[in-house]
Amino acid sequence: MHSAISRSLMVLVSGVLAFAVTPVATAAPMPPAQAQPCANKTTPPAPVDTSEKPRPGEAAPEPLPVPPVPVGGDRMAECGLVLPKRALNPPEGNTAASWVLQDLETGDVIAAKDPHGRQRPASLIKVLLGLVVVTELPPDKVVVPTKEDAEQECTCMGIAAGGQYTVDQLVHGLLMHSGNDAAHALSTVLGGVDATLAKMNALATNIGATDTRAATPSGLDGPGMSTSAYDMSLIFHHAMKNPEFAKVVKTKSFEIPPIAGKPVVTIYNDNKLLGHYPGFTGGKTGFTDDARHTYAGSAVQNGHRIGIVMLRAEQRPTRVTEQAAKLLDYGFALREAKAEPVGRIDYKPTESVNAEVAKPAPNADGSSNSGAAATAEDPFGVTGWIITLAVFLIIVVSFVVGHQRKKAMSGE
Repeated sequence: MHSAISRSLMVLVSGVLAFAVTPVATAAPMPPAQAQPCANKTTPPAPVDTSEKPRPGEAAPEPLPVPPVPVGGDRMAECGLVLPKRALNPPEGNTAASWVLQDLETGDVIAAKDPHGRQRPASLIKVLLGLVVVTELPPDKVVVPTKEDAEQECTCMGIAAGGQYTVDQLVHGLLMHSGNDAAHALSTVLGGVDATLAKMNALATNIGATDTRAATPSGLDGPGMSTSAYDMSLIFHHAMKNPEFAKVVKTKSFEIPPIAGKPVVTIYNDNKLLGHYPGFTGGKTGFTDDARHTYAGSAVQNGHRIGIVMLRAEQRPTRVTEQAAKLLDYGFALREAKAEPVGRIDYKPTESVNAEVAKPAPNADGSSNSGAAATAEDPFGVTGWIITLAVFLIIVVSFVVGHQRKKAMSGE
């Protein structure tokens, strides 16, 4: 009964939003209306422990330079909510300091909050490591982990020193269960931690992730660690275009046979939306004391492929996966309503990175096709009443769907 009610309400809401969220093609991007500079424009918040203390004899890395022109469009420089004109506010209860909703097909940024605010990625940085690995190492290559590889600070997949693992097995442990031991073992094969970090940071630079610096391959906090919701969205967009990566993050369970005296190990995907959120296609989770909870995920519905990245979130009042699900709902509603994008995922690839996002062809007069049809703004009138009705329906739908999801994910 609840399922039928929620489906009916969602259909009604989509129809209402198609009228309520009407972009204005002639409106220029508004400059940031911030009374104070963005709090995390250059660096993440101060660490809560000593994990970012430089090694003896080394100086702390300088903050990454801030580009004079914001990557992804003028509105990506804003610190607060970045929404299409006349769009409803996002669902309440979201705790993330920064987030970005994107269209994985077009590269449109659908909506955001402090997109270039610099935060820590935690294990989302494994997405960048995974890209390096699937690009440079054949999946059937045999890896023999060292004692140091096997004794990393966990979360771990449970590799055995001296055992024989394929790159494919380690990648599953890296991305499905966030194995820090797998991250270190793969880094050893790539030439060591320093060489791997150089490769990861070179890839980030090559594709235009200007806020990102990996300080550890696993995402454990380290000196100079930095990223942003925009950058992680760019990296995630690039990763989901790689068939091997996309296949792994959509895998629910993966079995590793007995190795070096260890029994069969079954790896389960720790992304709780997989199998519970309609059309979910995978993602990545993360946590450290300094980064707090981080999240990336994507889903396909009604021909739209939407991705969400959240940084510095908390598990209360609701779990981060539930918060992410509500933002995905919001993103799909805005796509159905043909809301005007607020920016775009802007790749700047070098010759070694073939990751250019296809851009819409311009019209004959040179104008852009990226937005919906233009209409003139109106006063409160009909639009105002439609938005008021839509707000009420969104509240009802969120209650019903949220209740169902909580029951479905009660084992989380």
